[in-house]
Amino acid sequence: MAHWMNLGQQLKMNARKYPQTVALCDARRRFTYPEVNRRVNRLAHRLMQMGLKKGDKLAVLMENSIEIIEFYLATAKTGIVIVPVNFRLVGREVAYIVDNADAKAMAVHHEFTPCVDAIKPQLKQIPPENYIVVDQAKAGYQEYESLLDEAPDSEPDAAVAPSDTWILIYTSGTTGKPKGVLRSHESHIAFFLINAVDFGFDQRDVCMNVMPLCHINSTFFTFTFTYIGATVYIHPARSFRPEEILEIVEREKITFISLIPTHYNLILNVSDEARQRDIHSIKKLLCSSAPVRKTMKTAIMEFFPGVELYEGYGSTEAGIVTVLRPEDQMRKLGSIGLESLGTERIKILDAEGKEVAPCEVGELYSKGPMLFDAYYKLPEKTAAAFKDGWFSAGDMAQMDEDGFYQIVDRKDNMIITGGEHVYPSEVEETIGSHPDVFDVAAISLPDDKWGEKVAAVVVPMQGSDLTEAIIFDWCRDRIAGYKRPKQVIFIQPDQMPRTATGKILHRILREEYAEGEPVFPETDSCPAPEK
Repeated sequence: MAHWMNLGQQLKMNARKYPQTVALCDARRRFTYPEVNRRVNRLAHRLMQMGLKKGDKLAVLMENSIEIIEFYLATAKTGIVIVPVNFRLVGREVAYIVDNADAKAMAVHHEFTPCVDAIKPQLKQIPPENYIVVDQAKAGYQEYESLLDEAPDSEPDAAVAPSDTWILIYTSGTTGKPKGVLRSHESHIAFFLINAVDFGFDQRDVCMNVMPLCHINSTFFTFTFTYIGATVYIHPARSFRPEEILEIVEREKITFISLIPTHYNLILNVSDEARQRDIHSIKKLLCSSAPVRKTMKTAIMEFFPGVELYEGYGSTEAGIVTVLRPEDQMRKLGSIGLESLGTERIKILDAEGKEVAPCEVGELYSKGPMLFDAYYKLPEKTAAAFKDGWFSAGDMAQMDEDGFYQIVDRKDNMIITGGEHVYPSEVEETIGSHPDVFDVAAISLPDDKWGEKVAAVVVPMQGSDLTEAIIFDWCRDRIAGYKRPKQVIFIQPDQMPRTATGKILHRILREEYAEGEPVFPETDSCPAPEK
């Protein structure tokens, strides 16, 4: 793949090919491809003038913005490795990632400078002059726009190979301390091209980015459109108001959005007035990063008439592994689809490493051109994640007689009660189908008799009268007795711990509720819809 240009190199070509096309825009700014390319070149020169060279790490602690995309593009042009940091993390978590990554510079939005100021003494590898602030000036930081004003806009003189590392991105930590995932330029190029073919994207598309740009989902899907010369509209990840999203779709003629089930749940409960928006520009939707209930898929397709709905399964390490295409949505409800273009046939293996028969549950292993290179400074964990070159993210799955795959659950989330294996996704599917349930997570809690018991953490619809007895009664004739929850815990939407992309952190729930009164990390506050 050595002949394919990386994203930074392709940006230069797009500036020549599409001089009038808006490359990046938000609520107040619009930049064409030539304008973005000039800004990125200036940033690239300034980063190199700060002493950063090929292979050095640049940490970015930023909300979704044009500027964070420019940092991604500038590192692609220079061979510098970008380290996106989740802006929802607290100081000690940020310090761990930045220090573990060996970052030599850091860029932050102004609102996150108090966090960074508090941990600067721990970041001994970053010189005092190598902190950059975006949005407004602050002492102790170089101001972003001033940096650009002082730099040339010529193409930087840097030799970047496809096999070089572009992104060091840390896992969301659903099963423990985050691990740094090294991803090359060529693994992303493969995704951009495969994605464009698999989903049928072209230069006329307008992508709306809502997912946080510190996560692999956004870097994959957002930059696919930059690579092919289309338009990207950038929306803050922490400001998901469904009525506003629909207004932007209408105004900007958005053609594609990647969202998670939580987002769709909020959209499906908007007011009648908001439903009158003209959203017919939407051609394709993706639902990913968390399981999608069957009833929700049907509701999405009813809300967006004529839309092509896709579901993708993948991971930070493997990229996108399977795609459930629009024509299969109704006949294969609950499935994650078939292998994405370029992915070898998936293997479902038992504990002994042998392939299981169709419809039997095993651990999912995949291999393809989007695979990561290694976990940073963790050779043992890298080796443990592979089996003869096949990678597993720890998900339990099964394949049906037609070759379609279904995720049963994460191996680490499996509940073993009285010797019986219970997959939380099945319990969540059952409880989540109750009309008064907004969200639910099934977890294991210690039990003197059975070792573990099934517990349900439920977010009720606003104004509902849900009780534990109602949940028990709902489950009675729908799932086997050993799968039914023995305890129901009711919480508010902002108390459900999630990763940056909406995956529920079952581990946090297990730890907190096993020990007593829960103390949750910072999460998005998503109000439950009216009943």
